[in-house]
Amino acid sequence: MLKLGLQLYTLREELEQDFEGTLRKVAELGYSGVEFYHFFDRTAAEVKQLLKDTGLVALGAHRPYDTLLKDTEQEIAFNLEIGNSNLIVPYLTEEQRNWEEVAANLRIIGEKCQAGGAVLSYHNHDFEFTERFSDRTAFDFLFETVPSELLKVEMDTCWVYYGGYDPVEYINKYAGRLPIIHLKDMKKREDGTAETVVLGEGIVDLGAILAAAEQAGTEWAVVEQDYCSRSPLESVADSLKWVKAYADQGGKVHV
Repeated sequence: MLKLGLQLYTLREELEQDFEGTLRKVAELGYSGVEFYHFFDRTAAEVKQLLKDTGLVALGAHRPYDTLLKDTEQEIAFNLEIGNSNLIVPYLTEEQRNWEEVAANLRIIGEKCQAGGAVLSYHNHDFEFTERFSDRTAFDFLFETVPSELLKVEMDTCWVYYGGYDPVEYINKYAGRLPIIHLKDMKKREDGTAETVVLGEGIVDLGAILAAAEQAGTEWAVVEQDYCSRSPLESVADSLKWVKAYADQGGKVHV
């Protein structure tokens, strides 16, 4: 059964103002785990204690590509201390998208993670599907080039959809290599760009995605909303209501 987490980037402004209080609110809403993207100068000991106090699980951490490449051992040590073994590359700038170089560097980081007791994953946006390399999508190139024992998939299913592909097909394709998915909904603006919205208010087939992820052996479904039209805390609360309704109808998500 899938567990439900929250990518804390959604609450970035709230965390900057009140890191501890915001995490307590996330726990009170009913999320089981959190995926960090920034620690706001807190020590590992402070974060570990806060997680203990709230009962939240540190399910993963988005850390900058350059940081993971240069400071791999320090990143591993910090995250293992807070109880997180999943280090995730969250994004590549246009200047960083030399795909052969990225694949080589991910292999290096992945080997260090494996040796240090951590797991490396890569989180996609839409450009990994719109950009191609060696007659395939950049997404497929990376995961076909770097061995599965060194690099796992953190699939942002909404960006797969926006990139022009079927998230369910991609979940099935990478079954067994997919410990975490991002669960996100969107609408299309008049100009065709994506507007992220509360779960259930957009056009992504979230139920099919969750069912496929559960079948694929995924452990965590992580709610994320890049930009919120109303209060981010209200938005993540409403997204949780959608997941609870899905679970009440027989969906295999623990909430």
